[in-house]
Amino acid sequence: MAALRMLCWAYRDYLLNLSPVSTEIFQAIYPDDAYRQILNELKGKHQPPAGIMRLAKLDRLPIGCGMVQSHGPGDAEIKRVYVSPDARGMGAGRLLMDQLIADCRDLGFRRILMDTAKPLIKAQALYDEMGFSRRGPYQAVPELAKDFLVFFEMHL
Repeated sequence: MAALRMLCWAYRDYLLNLSPVSTEIFQAIYPDDAYRQILNELKGKHQPPAGIMRLAKLDRLPIGCGMVQSHGPGDAEIKRVYVSPDARGMGAGRLLMDQLIADCRDLGFRRILMDTAKPLIKAQALYDEMGFSRRGPYQAVPELAKDFLVFFEMHL
C-alpha cells in the first residue's frame, strides 16, 4: 500500500504541474487533505467485488499503478492510472490497462468509465487504440474542469 500511495501522490503532482490551468483545477478537485483522505480509504472501494488495485513493477521496483472501483450497477470506473516518468515508453501503461480491463470483466462489470486530462495526448491515444469510445461526462464535473477533461467508456 505504501508504494501504491507513493505513486498516487506522484500522479497528483504530475497533474498539478501539467500547466497553470491544471494546477488550479487539481488543487480545487484534490486539495491535499481531501486527496490524503482518498488515499487513506483506498482499500474499501478497491477490493473485490467492488474493485481492485494494481501495482506495476519493474525489477521489483514500483513503476505504475491503476485502480478499478464500482460506479454503480454494472459500471466500473478506472482511476489513477499512472506510470512513472522513467518507465514510460516501455509498454507498462498498456499492460496495466490490459490487466485493469481484464479485472473489470472478471469482477462482472459490463461497462468501464474513465477520464483523463486533455494534455495527456498519449494516454488518450492509448485509450482510443484499446477500443474505448469518447463520451460526455458520466458524473458531475466542476465547471472549471469541464473543458480540461476527456471522458471514455468501454462496453464489455
